[in-house]
Amino acid sequence: MSAGGGKKAILAALSANLGIAIAKFVGAAITGSASMLAEGVHSVADTGNQGLLLLGQNRAEQEADEKHQFGYGRNRYFYSFVVALVLFSLGAMFSLYEGIHKIQHPEELTSPIVAIVILVLAVGLEGFSFITAMRESAPLRGNLSWWRFIRNSRNPELPVVLLEDTGALIGLIFALAAVLLTMFTGDPIWDGIGTLCIGALLGAIAIVLIVEMKSLLIGEGATPDQTRKIRENLVDGARIDRVIHLRTEYLGPEELLIAAKVSIVPGLEITDIAQAIDDAESRVRTAVPTAKLMYIEPDLYRSGATTESNR
Repeated sequence: MSAGGGKKAILAALSANLGIAIAKFVGAAITGSASMLAEGVHSVADTGNQGLLLLGQNRAEQEADEKHQFGYGRNRYFYSFVVALVLFSLGAMFSLYEGIHKIQHPEELTSPIVAIVILVLAVGLEGFSFITAMRESAPLRGNLSWWRFIRNSRNPELPVVLLEDTGALIGLIFALAAVLLTMFTGDPIWDGIGTLCIGALLGAIAIVLIVEMKSLLIGEGATPDQTRKIRENLVDGARIDRVIHLRTEYLGPEELLIAAKVSIVPGLEITDIAQAIDDAESRVRTAVPTAKLMYIEPDLYRSGATTESNR
């Protein structure tokens, strides 16, 4: 996925969350609903998070320099990690605190119909953001399930937006259920319970994102399918007959670093070896477009040596 594609999903989420946050705070002020207030804070956190994702994309576009010779692509991973921390600290912790407070000191709701109207409107806006994110991620997802896509994607923004929007939609259902139960039972404790559910949901999503973004930030290699394609295309059978060692790492969502030692058929001239390496790089880049940086070391395979493919 290009940065532009991810940007479309981020902008859709930012616009939706900003409008929803304003509506929720107005609704919370009118009704006194804690679950509505928790959802308002959730939307503020989400809005700020989209801004952080855009900032990360902007910083990642800086040209490589002497200090950062492999570029600034990992800014996108760093800011996505910050998003996960914000979601946990601001969204989950506040909601849990407010839920406990409302259970201990329940307060009657006023004008619950206003809360219901706002929540239904919010579901529509969040649905728009969620559908946009799904459309943007579909080309990358392929045949993978949504969960496997989130776990395996080397692109940080779409998994973040997908999980945030999923959490927002489920949170809105919790808030709507809390308001309805409070209306029909006359017991405001349901509002606090709904708020606790929202906090637990946000905490779970934040933990998943923290784990995934930490892994990307530390550095993840090519996917198994990409590794297979790299190995297949490094070898041509005539000049390069096997891969001795292979290491890969994503420097950014669209920048894969490849370092390989390959076995050269004995007897080749230096010009033939150089051409073989050039041709191998071309084949790999065609098969794996994200392979932007490649370092291939020619060597001779020695009888009895163990290659990675034989381990």
